[in-house]
Formats: sequence, C-alpha cells, structure tokens
Amino acid sequence: MTTQTLLPQFTIAELVFQVYHSGLLTPTHREQLKTALLNDCLTEEDQTAINRLLHAVRRGWLKVVD
Repeated sequence: MTTQTLLPQFTIAELVFQVYHSGLLTPTHREQLKTALLNDCLTEEDQTAINRLLHAVRRGWLKVVD
C-alpha cells in the first residue's frame, strides 16, 4: 500500500504571488515547488519565476520558515 500526499492544485504564478505577498516561504510552498520541479513539466516562464524566488531568498528579501 502506498501513501500519497494530496496537495491542492496550484499554478506557479499563484504560488509566487502568495510567497511575495506574505514575504514567507512556508513548508507547504516548498513542497509545492518540489512537486512542480519533480514533475518536469514547467514552462520557461515558470522556471524563471522559481529562479526569482530563490534569488529573493538568497538576498534576504523572503524569509524561509519551518
């Protein structure tokens, strides 16, 4: 028997908006990003948006929370 974690459907644009709006990258956001990256079906626009999120985290503009 396998167990699956069901996450609500989302778009990368919605996710990016939520993160920038709150200023926080939560565990749920990170799980959604991981799922999107592992599915390997991202557009160039989605990849750019994720790269910008990571850049903002590195610069300290967004905070990663547990």
